[in-house]
Amino acid sequence: MKKVFYLNTCDTCRKILANFNLSDWELREIKKQPITIEELEQMYSITNSYEELFSKKSTQIKLRELDPKSLQESDYKELILDHYTFLKRPVFVTDKEIFIGSDKKNVDALKAFFRAD
Repeated sequence: MKKVFYLNTCDTCRKILANFNLSDWELREIKKQPITIEELEQMYSITNSYEELFSKKSTQIKLRELDPKSLQESDYKELILDHYTFLKRPVFVTDKEIFIGSDKKNVDALKAFFRAD
C-alpha cells in the first residue's frame, strides 16, 4: 500500500507532490475524502503518536479556542477525525514507513526513500 494524504488548496503540498513520481500511489485529497478511523489507526501504528500527525498550524485551533498544550492523545485523534485541517500534511504512507509534514528533514527523508525505491 502506498497512499498520499494531501490538501489540493495547499501550495506546499502541491510543490512537494510535484517532486515525485506518484503513478503507483493512491492520492487522497483529504477535504474531498476525509481520513477514516482505520487509516488514522494505521498511521498511529507506525508513529505511536497522534500528536505527531496533528497540525498545530490549523486555523481551527484558534476558531475553536483550543490550547494545543492541554490536549491529550485522544484529543488529537478526535480532532484529526473531526476536521481535515488538523492532519499535518502531506502524509506519505507505505506498509512500514510514514513521512509526515513539510519540514525539510521530512522532505529530505522522502527524497531518499524515492531514490531507494
